Amino acid sequence: MLSVLPDLGELLDGLRVVAIPLRVRFRGIDLREVALLHGPSGWGEFGPFLEYPPQESARWLAAGVEAAYAGWPAPVRTRVPVNATVPAVPASAVASVLARFDGCTSAKVKVAEAGRSPDEDLDRVAAVRDVLGPAGRIRVDANGGWSVAQARAILARLAAYRLDYAEQPCRTVPELRELRLALARDRVDVPIAADESIRKAEDPLRVAREEAADLVVVKVAPLGGVARALSIVTDCGLPAVVSSALDTSVGLAAGVALAAALPELPHACGLGTGELLAGDVAAEPLLPRHGELAVRRPEPDPGLLERWAAPPPREAWWRERLTAAYAVLSRRPGAGRAGGGPVG
Repeated sequence: MLSVLPDLGELLDGLRVVAIPLRVRFRGIDLREVALLHGPSGWGEFGPFLEYPPQESARWLAAGVEAAYAGWPAPVRTRVPVNATVPAVPASAVASVLARFDGCTSAKVKVAEAGRSPDEDLDRVAAVRDVLGPAGRIRVDANGGWSVAQARAILARLAAYRLDYAEQPCRTVPELRELRLALARDRVDVPIAADESIRKAEDPLRVAREEAADLVVVKVAPLGGVARALSIVTDCGLPAVVSSALDTSVGLAAGVALAAALPELPHACGLGTGELLAGDVAAEPLLPRHGELAVRRPEPDPGLLERWAAPPPREAWWRERLTAAYAVLSRRPGAGRAGGGPVG
């Protein structure tokens, strides 16, 4: 864990900002921008989505600083199984999306996206089942897009495709708990996973206390780093799936480090999303091979950093954004700058 917060000028001096196109529109964007930090422990990634305010972005900065200045826990495995990720594409496009994820026998399917109907979601899941076959494993991710009534009705239909779980079907913890109880009464066998209710929450353990989920989905950057994410999983006491935030290989390496450090890893992880990007900053990016990722830490390639470099106005915007997040991070209890007190 990081003992002190590096000087802001030091972080800005090593900052590189990249903008990489996506192969398929995902999460409403076609271009992924992130800032990369370099420190004594290697490279870290600071890539909160563009709409996130400084308070939320500060956690992402903490994760990037941890990677660049502190490092990660020792791994207990050398490979991490991963799932394919299917955006909210038409059913006709599913096969081509899945073809990019070498050897993946599990798939996470995006549902409940604005502009898409429940019937389109069902058609997409059905197409995934057709491609993966009866032995394939499917989970759906609604990003909190359903009410309890909607989730109850749609999951009753989706259960026919034998889902591993439904990720964040409703927005709030009380709604997740209500839905979980309703599905049990309806005898609909779809476990509930919490994502946003963990990574966006001031109290990420509330999900476990209120028995609102069967498992948790954890992402390193929104939780403030590998060490904090590992602590949250331990304290929750629920099975965990490690997922990504549409990272480059620099950010994905942090997710792989978390998955590699977990004592148990019962599900394939959502860390194969490098396949959604049309490029990467590493010459040997972290991409699925035979349904797995090797536990390793790719280095950015200078030529690729130049190729994907964001234009100067965007770099200036990210520098201002990092400065704002740094101000939040430095005010948190226990925070200290280089030469000062400890950081959380």
